[in-house]
Formats: sequence, C-alpha cells, structure tokens
Amino acid sequence: MAVVDVNTKLVGLLGNPLGHSFSPAMHNKAFETLGLNYFYLPIEVTAEDLPAVAAGIAKMNFAGYNITIPHKIRIMDCLDAIDPLALAIGAVNTVIVENGRTTGYNTDGEGFVQSLETETGIAVGGKCYLIIGAGGAARAIAMTLAFKGAEKIFLCNRTEQKAHDLAAEINTKVSPCSEVVAREPARIGAAVRQADVLINTTSVGMHPDEDRIPIDGDLIPNGLIVSDIVYNPARTKLLQVAEAKNGRIVPGLGMLVYQGAEAFRKWTGAEPPVDVMFEVVRALKG
Repeated sequence: MAVVDVNTKLVGLLGNPLGHSFSPAMHNKAFETLGLNYFYLPIEVTAEDLPAVAAGIAKMNFAGYNITIPHKIRIMDCLDAIDPLALAIGAVNTVIVENGRTTGYNTDGEGFVQSLETETGIAVGGKCYLIIGAGGAARAIAMTLAFKGAEKIFLCNRTEQKAHDLAAEINTKVSPCSEVVAREPARIGAAVRQADVLINTTSVGMHPDEDRIPIDGDLIPNGLIVSDIVYNPARTKLLQVAEAKNGRIVPGLGMLVYQGAEAFRKWTGAEPPVDVMFEVVRALKG
C-alpha cells in the first residue's frame, strides 16, 4: 500500500457520483509499479463547489486530476488554459497543474486512437470512418480523428439533427471531412462499404441488453475493422458478428485504459505500464 507523505504528488478524480470508477485502483497500481511517489484519490464535488475545489487544488501539491460526469464542460470555466483539441470537443477530462496554473485536455479521443492503432496496427490518418452515435463519446472520437487527418467521417445517429450539428462543428473547427448518413439500411450499407473502420459509440449492446446491435449485422462487410466502446460485455454482439466475418475487432476496454494512460503520461512524464492497468481494470470488472 502506498505511503503518502509531504513529498507525494497528488492526482484525483472530480465528479459526482464516483463509486463506480476504476481510475483510483488503476492509477495507484501504475504508480506503485513504477515506484512513483504519486497517489490518486476520488473527490466527489457538487457543481456549486467545483470552482472553489478547482482553485484550491491549483494551490496544493497536485500534479493534476481527471474530470468525469457531470463536470466535463463546467470545469472549462475554472481553468487557466485549454488545449485546442479539448476546445474543439467542448469538454475536458484531464487537467495538469504546473506552478499553480491549470491546463485542460481531453484524452478520451486519444485513448480511442491508441486502442485502435495498438489493436489493429493501422495509422488513423487518411482513413474513412462510420461512427454510430453523436453523443459525448462520438464527439471526442470524431474530433480527434479529424485532428489526426481522417479522410472521411460518416456520422449516423438516431436523432439525425444531432449528427448534423456535430458534422457542422467538425467541418468548421477542424476539416471538411464529415458527412451525415440517414438511418436507412441502404444509406448505412453504402457508408459502411466505404468505411475502413466502423465505430459504435452508443450504449446499444451493453449489459443487460447483450443481444442488441446498433446496425443490422448483414450490412457489415467481410474483413472490416469494427470498434465498440461498450466494455461490458467485453465482446458485444456487434463485435461477435464482425469477428465471424473475419473482421478485426477493437473492444471498448482499450479506450478506457488508454485514455487513463494518456493522462498518466501527462501528469508524470513517464511511460505508463499499460499491461498493469489492463490487469487491474479486468480484475475489477470481473
């Protein structure tokens, strides 16, 4: 067990509620593995208290912190600087504290990219993507892919206007690479045939609804790379269908671990022990 002393660099997680989070155990085991005198603690904070807590942390022995729901947008008003990608996404999940000054980042999309590249060996630039969903996760992933040079990003969402709004922001803020696909089998089928990677960012297929799938499995071509950010179950029905068609699959646990690994890297300057972080999360997930 870590011994916290006057020299310990603190990091933490701000949100409410936090009982479900894997982050404290994952990061503390990573610090221990590398022999770093850091300690990660959960800090439940209300919206009303967030500005005061953020200001207090900046004056204390904190290297930084993570932000989770419901504060990812609200925290932006409490920071000294915000990374351009986080500004484009419109949300912050990681903060670095340096000499009392705070800078906000969003590592969600970067975590997805690292997982995709590690699992498949592809480079994300110059590829075509079909993203199902237009919520916060879709936004982080799509903006990050656009920043990294995606050739085309198709967006398909149950509420089509949300997809149009996100596509317009991508095309305006980053590059004119995004297009909306109507939720019609013919349109989805045409887009998925053009795509190098299909990405589900919705909760469809999450436990206890494991039999659900976000698009008709018959539309998925052979050999397609398919990613699902759902990590419970580890292999969703979407991934099972893709795997049966000789596709390469990217389970959702990778995004969770790699976004944390990127935050770890920013706080410590050290290369995170990703294998150890995976082991901790898998053990906690059961």
